[in-house]
Amino acid sequence: MSPFTKHRHPLLYLAILLAGAAWIWLSAAPAGTTTQGAIPAPHAGFLAPDFSLTGLDGEQYTLSELRGQAVLLNLWASWCAPCRAEMPAMQSVYEDYREVGFIVLAVNATNQDNIAAASAFASQYGLTFPILLDTSGNVSALYQLRALPSTFFIDRNGIIQEVVVGGPMAEALLRVRVEQLLEEAP
Repeated sequence: MSPFTKHRHPLLYLAILLAGAAWIWLSAAPAGTTTQGAIPAPHAGFLAPDFSLTGLDGEQYTLSELRGQAVLLNLWASWCAPCRAEMPAMQSVYEDYREVGFIVLAVNATNQDNIAAASAFASQYGLTFPILLDTSGNVSALYQLRALPSTFFIDRNGIIQEVVVGGPMAEALLRVRVEQLLEEAP
């Protein structure tokens, strides 16, 4: 083997190493650009993002203050046909389980709806759980609302156990999911 060939391999390896390092440096995406700087949408296993909203009843509701209860968080609008179809089932499940630590928070996407329509909807369907008004759209943005209705099943520790995007959900599905939430220890 000639002395030239003997030294050629280390130089080749060094050239490849430098070319690879240059490629990595030039092609690296700046931090935050791969998700456009956004936090991933809340999903199962996430701590439910906290918020405070005023309800149609004038009361202030804060999600984190409901720890210890199983929560069904439903984002909806009065003009949404699947929302209309699933609300009676939610009311029925709420009536059956509210005494054992279950609450429904129905967050009206008021920035896409209006207070009068939300109020009329609640009256028409005889809804007795809290109807919250997301007038600014902050909660819709926080939960990265993609479709109405969107439902988050949140356990007693504030952890999202399941997300259902779209609807309507059948009463049987609601009952099974709520019973699973209630069976979990706080």
